[in-house]
Amino acid sequence: MSKYTSMAYDDPDDMIFGEAPNPVTYGYGGIEAGGGQVFPILKCAPRPGKEERPEKLKSEYRKIARTTLDRATTLGFPAIEIETEWVHQMGNNPEKFAAGPSVANQDELAEKYHEEYGIKTSTCHTPPDLREAEKGMRPGHDRESFYPEKVLASFEVAAENGADILKIESTGGMEVADYAIQRQDITAFLWGIGYLGSLDMEWLWGNVVDIADRHDVVAGGDTNCPAANTAMFMAGGYLDQDIPRTFAAITRAIAAARTIVAWEQGASGPDKDCGYEGPIVKAIAGKPTNQEGKDCSVAHADLMGNLTAQVCDGWSNESAEFHEEFSGWSSGTWAEAVGYEASLMNTAKELGMAKELRDMYMASDRYRSPEAYILAYDNAYKIGEAIAEEGDSYYLRSKNAALTAAEMIEEAEESEPLELTKHEKDALDDILTELRALPDDEDKFVDQMLDEYSDLPKFDKEDYEL
Repeated sequence: MSKYTSMAYDDPDDMIFGEAPNPVTYGYGGIEAGGGQVFPILKCAPRPGKEERPEKLKSEYRKIARTTLDRATTLGFPAIEIETEWVHQMGNNPEKFAAGPSVANQDELAEKYHEEYGIKTSTCHTPPDLREAEKGMRPGHDRESFYPEKVLASFEVAAENGADILKIESTGGMEVADYAIQRQDITAFLWGIGYLGSLDMEWLWGNVVDIADRHDVVAGGDTNCPAANTAMFMAGGYLDQDIPRTFAAITRAIAAARTIVAWEQGASGPDKDCGYEGPIVKAIAGKPTNQEGKDCSVAHADLMGNLTAQVCDGWSNESAEFHEEFSGWSSGTWAEAVGYEASLMNTAKELGMAKELRDMYMASDRYRSPEAYILAYDNAYKIGEAIAEEGDSYYLRSKNAALTAAEMIEEAEESEPLELTKHEKDALDDILTELRALPDDEDKFVDQMLDEYSDLPKFDKEDYEL
């Protein structure tokens, strides 16, 4: 597949929520991601213990789907997507724990509510990436748990049993990224996620797209949640000092160069909502992006809860445990929250005020953190340009994205109201020095990294065909 070497938009101001140059339609009634309206997405996880037996899991997922669809229909929302992020048991034995208990079960209810009430419905399935680097990341490497084979089997089961769209939070390169985040080693992160992660994505998404095509379902996209979100969460807010927020921001720019590989392999979008790099990849490819933010407060806190809505096409919560609230089941509670936010965006579009609302979302968090600053849609576009400029090389485009983001933050701290602590500024200076010292030749970089990080205990170059 060809790589992206140009931008889908001529101007960042053309980017808006609910619209994408390459919309995607799927589900009952036709949810059109990027086709003019923002649609809400509900994610809800089963209660602990419900995963013990397929019968218990089936009952739990049926309740999740029914209560979600009930609330959305009761409130008059025109559409709702139910995303199921599979628990371990489902990925470890998809035929037994996923096929009927979740996939076919929820598909049946989605069809039923569409036919009876006219609401547009879809089901998204996100199998877990169970692969463990110490066991092997490719088929035939893990002779103990067979996790690579089980990941692919999970997609087959989802596609065969009624999933409308397939996604994953893949973990290629995490054995290096974990080391990088703990030590704030930006070169190691560039190696682990920008390069090794992209190689793994190329293999994985080539397979996922093939599975989706054979079963006539949508291959959506990926996210670098395991690495870039880990950095973001560890950086935390103003009371946290585990790692610098400047470091976390640069990891996000690198993550974008990796996440877009799914689309280069033929996936159509929308991408996975917890990929905060969505505005960057949407700017490059023009494919729809799903996002999460303030409606994730049940699961985590972040410093850009409004900003992330700025150019989204689907709006999601983060997985909430299924339990009873004062208003009913938690699935309905969060379906209501994301549904009303999507309604606000769609109303702004109908009133001709979409760009005003977009800019308010963005401005409210633009200077709250370095990461929010680089993901503001105008700056996300600039990072996208940096990736496209070196689009043919996984290494060079990741390096260019990182350097562009770092220089952008440095300039903003001097000329705009982006405040950095001394710790964050020192970290940024170190990152800039390190990135500028890296070679311009990909082969030289790879040789250097293989020499420098070859002794990491979980890393095996054979997993990346090096």
